[in-house]
Amino acid sequence: MKYAKESRRGNLTTVTEFTLLGFSNHRNLQVPLFSIYLFIYIIILMGNILIILVTIDTALQTPMYFFLQVLSFLEICYTSVTIPKMLVDFLSDNRSISFVGCAAQMYFLLFLGISECFLLAAMAYDRYVAICNPLRYRLIMKRRVCLSLVVLSWFSGNMVSLVQTVWVFTLLFCESNQINYFFCDVLPLIKLSCTDITSYEMQLFTATILVNFTPFSLILVSYVVIISTILKMASTDGRHKAFSTCSSHLIVVTLYYGSSGLIYLRPKSINSLDSNKVLALMYTTITPILNPIVCSLRNSEVKGAVWRLLLDGLKGKIFSQRK
Repeated sequence: MKYAKESRRGNLTTVTEFTLLGFSNHRNLQVPLFSIYLFIYIIILMGNILIILVTIDTALQTPMYFFLQVLSFLEICYTSVTIPKMLVDFLSDNRSISFVGCAAQMYFLLFLGISECFLLAAMAYDRYVAICNPLRYRLIMKRRVCLSLVVLSWFSGNMVSLVQTVWVFTLLFCESNQINYFFCDVLPLIKLSCTDITSYEMQLFTATILVNFTPFSLILVSYVVIISTILKMASTDGRHKAFSTCSSHLIVVTLYYGSSGLIYLRPKSINSLDSNKVLALMYTTITPILNPIVCSLRNSEVKGAVWRLLLDGLKGKIFSQRK
């Protein structure tokens, strides 16, 4: 079976197609993994689409739920960049992906992931204003400001992902075209390059630190001020309500930065691709599948909107049957 297509530049063979190995050496796992990840993908789509539909409710037209809508949209897009291709590869002997297709997958993976980093920082700022400046909240967090923060997060994601993708795909790939991973990511790809990547690995580590540290620092500072403000509240109910509005966001931030840090910021001595493959499966699904669960179970307003949506659907069905 032919897995690679190659072109020649003088005496040098250049890869024009890659093969995603995944767990191809464990054929007995392919069908179970397909079933598990198909189920997970359906749950992710249903959960995040439900959040988007629920937050359209007129009672939830606030900046917090607007950002939650955008977050759910990013999660749907993020998983759709990787999981459908993974599902096909689980059941196929031909696990190839074109050079351009690999570059596109990496670009959108980085774009959506980095955009989510900065969006979580925007959500932290929203919580900061709501708790620390409640009387000026509506004045500060206008619709235009919210849209600007979302556009800024997407712009940041686009610029960083564009630079990283161009940087990786200007490296010279030769000889092996087999990516020991489930999708096209920076770390496994640069290991295939026949160029000396020592300086590139340091640049990647530095860029990862900056991209993750900048929004995380903003989130950390926001929550230091938020927690300080909450602890000064005289009312126990007020403190409980304030903590409740922040808890969902804090859980999502912990899941997101915790899982991404395990992959991209671990010491090189323990940074093996085999362990990364397992972490990648978790990283691409844990946060997207838990986001709607966390946001709905810990938020009475969302749960109320879900019930209203279900009741409206039930009433509409009964009315159509009577007609």
